[in-house]
Amino acid sequence: MAGPETDPVKQNPETTKAAAAGSAPANKYVGTPAVGTSKAAAAGGIAAVGPENSAVDQRRRRLAWIGIGAFLAAWFLAFFRFFLPRTLFEPRTSFKIGFPSDYALGVDTKWQQKFRIWVRSDSGPPVRDLRALHSPGLHSDWKPSENKFKCPCHGSGYDSEGINFEGPAPRPMDRARVELAPDGQIIVDVSKLYSWPKGQPSQFSDPGSFLPT
Repeated sequence: MAGPETDPVKQNPETTKAAAAGSAPANKYVGTPAVGTSKAAAAGGIAAVGPENSAVDQRRRRLAWIGIGAFLAAWFLAFFRFFLPRTLFEPRTSFKIGFPSDYALGVDTKWQQKFRIWVRSDSGPPVRDLRALHSPGLHSDWKPSENKFKCPCHGSGYDSEGINFEGPAPRPMDRARVELAPDGQIIVDVSKLYSWPKGQPSQFSDPGSFLPT
């Protein structure tokens, strides 16, 4: 049996320390280090590696935030619109069309598209008058070469005063109320119409259906 004098560890302690230092530590980390900024990783000599902040990644994040912002804005507008009253905006029924001296004898079509009226100025007798022929739809067109209104839908024809004389139209065109404003301009009110229904008295001589000039 070897005694204390023959034990190599006890005889040479420096050899034991060198062997321990040369061997691999039992708890050494093996594998891919975790991503992050852990102080423990840095203390263990492990590099903290994060994702690369490339220009492509920055663009993707920017687009993602823009999409989120657009979605939230659209949602907010829809939410806000829900509490607004439902309003129907309709064109004006009363408007000015200039002075009587602006219109020559015959049919003027300048307000056809905007207000659906034709201004018809006549020489009388007994005095010159001005009328605003009105059509709810733009079905009729003034044909100067034929001196008549012609409807392309059903072929009805009206003379320069809006009186039907051909086709299936059952009655003449309506007349809108016309009057002079304090400044001398003509006011047309299409909320008040004068008509001549078939088999009934005509309203075309009523005050307001024409304007003496």
